[in-house]
Amino acid sequence: MLDVAYEAVDDLPPGRLADIDEDKGRIRVRLDKDQPLIDVVRQLNIEIDQLMASSHWFQLHGDEIVSRATPGCPLRIQYILKDWPLDEPAVTESRGVVRVYINSALTTAQFAAAMNPATKKQLAGGRWFQLYAGEIIDNSPEPMSQV
Repeated sequence: MLDVAYEAVDDLPPGRLADIDEDKGRIRVRLDKDQPLIDVVRQLNIEIDQLMASSHWFQLHGDEIVSRATPGCPLRIQYILKDWPLDEPAVTESRGVVRVYINSALTTAQFAAAMNPATKKQLAGGRWFQLYAGEIIDNSPEPMSQV
């Protein structure tokens, strides 16, 4: 099962606005809750680009598996600030590109809280998977263990 969680925290090292930690089937996105959203999103785009560059993440687009190495369409995620009245992020997905549109009036803590249900909904589509230590992790139910 894939699990992605966003948290607004106050314990990142000085100058560190965003931090992404990856493990088997899990990503933790930690954001400095005391910093302006515009600065946090700028750093988050850098951090998510580095994560995607690791080539451990893949998108199923129709019958095609899209990765960071897909010619002409490298897998990427972009966080984009917009002036609009919605508090929940709008997530759009196309071949190799996920765009997350964010209300620029939100605080960093509000953004982090809003991203959790938006990300859960996105992953429920079943189009994303991770290659971790030779194992494919996706959003299908975990197999039952035998006793």
